[in-house]
Amino acid sequence: MTKPSQAEVMGRNDFQARQVEAMAGYGLPAKDIAIVLDIEAWILERDYCKELKAGAIKANAKVAESLFRRATGEGREGVVAAIFWLKTRAGWRETTVHEINPHAHRTPEEIDARIKEIVRRIEATDPGWTARLTSGLDEGADRE
Repeated sequence: MTKPSQAEVMGRNDFQARQVEAMAGYGLPAKDIAIVLDIEAWILERDYCKELKAGAIKANAKVAESLFRRATGEGREGVVAAIFWLKTRAGWRETTVHEINPHAHRTPEEIDARIKEIVRRIEATDPGWTARLTSGLDEGADRE
């Protein structure tokens, strides 16, 4: 068994609690914070659980407050911050329509061949289909 570190022997203290909260707020993982404090990660998580959670929450709140101030301010920086805020918090989004033509890379001859293949398959499962289709077209021509 390894000898406990001085920090482990001394136990929890307010100074370390503030350090843990600050480092957690900066985004450091618990295992790295434990190395800095010279304690085992499980001890850190046991003794400083609240600070590990609160650090990240407080940091997010501070950044959100700063962003909110900018978003409700004036100038270009305010516009950029407001757009970011609305996209992430209010569900706003920019929409772009992308039309996809799956046949754009095909030649007219290839498209004709594909159409003929589809018609052949339909005719194989429903004989007379093309005759019914074309007779309907002919009737429409008579109405004009």
